[in-house]
Amino acid sequence: MPEQQLPVWADPAVSPATLDAQGVSRRHLMRRAGLFGAAFALGGAAAPAAAATGRGHGGEDPRLAYLVGDHHVHSVYSHDAKYTFSQQARAAARYGLDWMVFNEHANFGHASFGAALEHEEILKARAENPRQLIFQGLEWYIPAAEHCTVFAAPGPHEADLLTKFELAYDGKLLGYTEGAAGAADTARNEAHAVKAITWLAEQRRTGYVDDVLVLANHPLRLGIDSPHEMRAWRDAAPEIMIGMEGAPGAQGAALPGWRGATSIRGEYENKPSAQSWAGYPADAYLTYGGFDWATATVGGLWDSMLAEGRLFSITTNSDNHRTVFDTWKNGDWPAGQNFDTTGRLPDPVNTDTPQPGSDFWPGQFSRTHVGVTRYGYRAVMTGLREGRVWLDHGHLLDGLEVRLRREHGGGRGVTLGGRLRVRKGEKLTLEITVTSASRPNPRGILPQLAHVDVIRGAVRGAVSDRDAWRAPDTRVVRTTDVSGRTGTYTLRVPVTVGDESFYVRLRGSDGNRNGTGYLGASVDPHAPVPHEPGNGDPWADTWFYSNPVFVDVVG
Repeated sequence: MPEQQLPVWADPAVSPATLDAQGVSRRHLMRRAGLFGAAFALGGAAAPAAAATGRGHGGEDPRLAYLVGDHHVHSVYSHDAKYTFSQQARAAARYGLDWMVFNEHANFGHASFGAALEHEEILKARAENPRQLIFQGLEWYIPAAEHCTVFAAPGPHEADLLTKFELAYDGKLLGYTEGAAGAADTARNEAHAVKAITWLAEQRRTGYVDDVLVLANHPLRLGIDSPHEMRAWRDAAPEIMIGMEGAPGAQGAALPGWRGATSIRGEYENKPSAQSWAGYPADAYLTYGGFDWATATVGGLWDSMLAEGRLFSITTNSDNHRTVFDTWKNGDWPAGQNFDTTGRLPDPVNTDTPQPGSDFWPGQFSRTHVGVTRYGYRAVMTGLREGRVWLDHGHLLDGLEVRLRREHGGGRGVTLGGRLRVRKGEKLTLEITVTSASRPNPRGILPQLAHVDVIRGAVRGAVSDRDAWRAPDTRVVRTTDVSGRTGTYTLRVPVTVGDESFYVRLRGSDGNRNGTGYLGASVDPHAPVPHEPGNGDPWADTWFYSNPVFVDVVG
């Protein structure tokens, strides 16, 4: 693989005079973390050795720089997309992405032809874009359920791993789909999904690949990812199956006047079917402020999993197939060819006329920020696995740094995804450092954060009902109005420690749209709300979310 270069904002050889406002802002944040230049390229004193192998219960996490990425991007190697690798990589660079995953749909044409051809283009794309981290991935049709992102660290077996996995475990190729004929088929299919994740863990354990990760995509779009399935995937290999999309792609699906009067943001335009899990209410099939119901509902499914005391991360992404207002269309097939015989669509052609689409380019609207101690592929995967993740829409923030520490002698404390072991009655402080948006976003709006919400939930351990989707003790415990605040500022929130272990997580928005949360005002008085069909301008309703920090109360 060619030598990797630092992103321009992280490269000391690049003059600050050539950076845009956000690049200057990111460089400033990096300097504050002590990771600029060689310290970032090679790993520095700011990153203790323990950080590379796992995290314990101590009160000191390393300082982090945040890399921005997207784990769900499609190309001509997906049967329903249209862009080349070069088009996607150029767009990702234009919108400030540091890492991306080409996550192509599984099918026979892809497995037989496309995956190998795609790998050749992955290698070419890495050489052409040395300042980007470009992963090869697969959009897995989970047996009996929805889709997942599966991606591996670069190495000699990355493409072979994905192809072997696709042929042996993909629900679409095997016919192990959500439309199973009866209970026996459903049980077989669900068990096969668990075997798939276990197999991936074994490939990592034996060193066949350096690393591999799985994330559930648009989990409530069809309602076929039941709570017990999601818990089973997580429990099979929590180091591999690390989380889910907190917000889907297709965020431009309900731009007013674009796709039609019935369009829903995120293309969550479905109703419960015979294959859907019966315990989900009809409201679960909508997005709330662009976020999946499982994530957006305080005290809902995501919180019910966190309340077990186990990390389950969230992300956001473009799921880019067809960009809104784009003028490109799919090219024509040569005579006698199709996707099944080639594994690849013809290159697109420009029409100069806007074409149908629901998506934004990678990084244009949705961004997943991953905290790392050095630059590189495995560093991104480690940051994702350890839960050092926050997300924003519409470029709402330039930066977010979260630390939970003891009030006295707590050092830097622990950050997102981390754990702090304390005794009952100890005094803690949650420090939330926000860096406001420094430039207009791609829509031409200078985003302004209006509020920061602290959400707290009790940790009660493993649930007896594997289909539980409520966390009755989780609620918004504090809302801070930050309207008009700019630059970098820190909110300091006192945190009380009682008898029970707990977690805290963060959320905030531009304040343009909110209402009573799904489980009531006493749980969430200023929640994201669904857009009415056909009128879901995402740029006017932007939110950020963070992963949790856990507090284990002992003694």
